[in-house]
Amino acid sequence: MALAYEQPLTASRNLTLDIDRVSHAYDLGDRLLPVLDNVSVTVRPGEFVALLGPSGCGKSTLLRLAAGLEHPRQGELREDGKTIGEPNPDRILVFQEATLFPWLTVRGNVATGLDARGVLKKQGTRIDEVLKLVKLEAFADAYPHQLSGGMAQRVAIARALVNDPKLLLLDEPFGKLDSLTRLSMQTELLQLWKEAGFTALLVTHDVEEALLLADRVIVFSDRPARIVAEVTVEKPHPRRRDDADLVHLRQTLLEQLGVTYDV
Repeated sequence: MALAYEQPLTASRNLTLDIDRVSHAYDLGDRLLPVLDNVSVTVRPGEFVALLGPSGCGKSTLLRLAAGLEHPRQGELREDGKTIGEPNPDRILVFQEATLFPWLTVRGNVATGLDARGVLKKQGTRIDEVLKLVKLEAFADAYPHQLSGGMAQRVAIARALVNDPKLLLLDEPFGKLDSLTRLSMQTELLQLWKEAGFTALLVTHDVEEALLLADRVIVFSDRPARIVAEVTVEKPHPRRRDDADLVHLRQTLLEQLGVTYDV
């Protein structure tokens, strides 16, 4: 499917992520807990890919490996052909919880990544740019307790985008929001992806969310996670939930997840 970006992507704004025969397990002392089993995926530059699967199957672990926060026991993850060995601002992970610092303003929270990298003075103007991008410029001096759940999650996304990541890793970023806020945030995330041009890898339990946002949807088995299905969504954005093709794909994905009922 040809993606209709508002401005052309460049190689410097996104990356290719190769997940090559990755297996992983956690050491529980007296035994190993397998969580990933021989997973191979290639996410192309500027592509939006969603990961679906049962809770606890290993999807979030895969994001942590892609972020460089952990190392796989077997296999390899690469960005643009280079082995991922440690965290890098090119690859930013956004969690389900906004995890903002309550003593810092919105501007202060967004600035933390630049400050930690020692580039705040040089790149400080980026803060105003991303606050405008996530529509929070009027709340720059507000504190987290003064924000709604959706606004707090926008701050977390702005904190990621200020580093101009090439790969945005999203771990159920809207899972704890009310349904109306979630719908709004899905639209905003899609717009940010189009404008900023990053590669996106989203973990979600929401089949509709995956179909509305992603170019491809990858379905995992129960733990240890193995890929059991892959669906390409051949629909331009914006997409409608009641689109007949999406309704059919939704049923297909639900069946792959073990849910069978008439739509």
